[in-house]
Amino acid sequence: MSSELPEKCVLNIQKQIEINAPLAVAFEAMLEQLGPGNNTPHGPMPMKLEAWPGGRWFRDLGNNAGHFWGHVQVIKPPTLLEVSGPLFMSYPAISHVQYRLTPQGQGTLLTLNHRALGDIAPEHREGVKEGWGHMLAGMKAIAEKKK
Repeated sequence: MSSELPEKCVLNIQKQIEINAPLAVAFEAMLEQLGPGNNTPHGPMPMKLEAWPGGRWFRDLGNNAGHFWGHVQVIKPPTLLEVSGPLFMSYPAISHVQYRLTPQGQGTLLTLNHRALGDIAPEHREGVKEGWGHMLAGMKAIAEKKK
């Protein structure tokens, strides 16, 4: 019996973006994009991020409705944020997302790693690439506007 999981059950995404802003500004922009400033290619989708160990990341729809995305597993301002949870997947799956920020010249390099296991839907497997790209571009825009 093989110990490897079928490809359809594994997701591994890595993306990087250079941000022309100092590390602390880029970190705050990341928190803003992951929270109230979050948007998708389809429009605004404000989220709440409790930026402390064990804090929740979720979409609050009001009237006790919403969607839980994960818990803050690690936070080390201004260089690291890790979240684990189902994210946008409302089925048997678990994700780990790491945002690592490193100084690069006068700016910051933001590296995103998203790894997931579970019964990952094909539309999520494809859509997540565009979604993370859009989210990173939003972080860059916020940071470069603030610097």
